[in-house]
Amino acid sequence: MDKPRGRPFPPGNTLGRGRPKGSRNREKSPSQHLLDEFAPHIMRKCMAQAMEGNASAMRLSVERTFPSRRGALVQMNLPPIRTAEDVDRAAEKVTQAIRRGKLTPAEGNTMMNLLESRSRFIEGVKFETQLADLADRVNAIQKVGEEHD
Repeated sequence: MDKPRGRPFPPGNTLGRGRPKGSRNREKSPSQHLLDEFAPHIMRKCMAQAMEGNASAMRLSVERTFPSRRGALVQMNLPPIRTAEDVDRAAEKVTQAIRRGKLTPAEGNTMMNLLESRSRFIEGVKFETQLADLADRVNAIQKVGEEHD
């Protein structure tokens, strides 16, 4: 059992010396240097054209200033969720919101995934509580049995 399983890697780097100590990072490409140098000027020019009414410049400026949100905020009134029945009622409200067009199917799917996670959490807590109660009952029965012996 003290031997390692399979063939262990041999010690040391056999593919070369590696990176020398004290060496600097690889230099940026010349195009990256140009971009770093002129990016503020290009953005000012783009903003000026956007202010003059250039639609492409406006779109580019807005996209850079306010990037699109990946997940939109979903506002929905759901009941407090403490039991599996509460999860069922909330899932029904989400389903109705999708059917009425208040939520997109993707938003509804996200909400249903959250409700499913909450349901599993509730089930886990319920299981732990039941297990603790069962253990208490077994201990009580054992104590009664010991007293009679």
